[in-house]
Amino acid sequence: MHNVNFLKTHMQNYHPPEYKKSQFHCIHCGVYSFHSWQNFYCWNKLHAGYAIHKPLEFCVCEHCQKSSYWYEERMVVPAVALVPPAHVDMPQQCIADYDEARGIVAISARAATALLKLALQKLMVALGEKGKNIHEDIDSLVEQGLPVEVRQVLDACGIAGNNSARLGEIEVSDTAEIAYHLFSVINFVVEDRISRPMSLQSLFAQLPTALIKSEEKHDGPDH
Repeated sequence: MHNVNFLKTHMQNYHPPEYKKSQFHCIHCGVYSFHSWQNFYCWNKLHAGYAIHKPLEFCVCEHCQKSSYWYEERMVVPAVALVPPAHVDMPQQCIADYDEARGIVAISARAATALLKLALQKLMVALGEKGKNIHEDIDSLVEQGLPVEVRQVLDACGIAGNNSARLGEIEVSDTAEIAYHLFSVINFVVEDRISRPMSLQSLFAQLPTALIKSEEKHDGPDH
């Protein structure tokens, strides 16, 4: 699938939980933090003492102090796919669909994709678009500065093209690959259309008043 590397390059680095790794993004709080690994012990009647229960382990996030539980090197609790959490600046109306998709994508990629399409549709509305035709909405955002590669990726996923399926419907052709790309696409759009402008506005607000007035004068109608 083309142009996926574009999203991977421009998205914030996400390090999913990985067996025996000491640092990764916590599945609970989303913070990149240290994790300490611990063993479970069980009573061994034969030796009258405790022994390590090797298949089962848990690790604790040093930031939020919550644990994840692993069986035979696989995380089993919480039972959530190892995909990025919702962007911190994601509009509130999109988060529930995104998080639900994140929780079920390992079980049903098609159902997760349908939820992500709804989240994308709600994101379009939050960005000032109509939210009725994703193809037209994405074209409008591209005209406003959204990288054209986002539209190309959505086209490849069968979502933003002229023959794209209706949003919110479960499609037989939807695959796990499409679902995982959509998580990244949605977060990328939030970063590009919401977070970056907010950061620039914050930087501008921190400029000395004299510089701001000088720039406003420079950009006035007489210039």
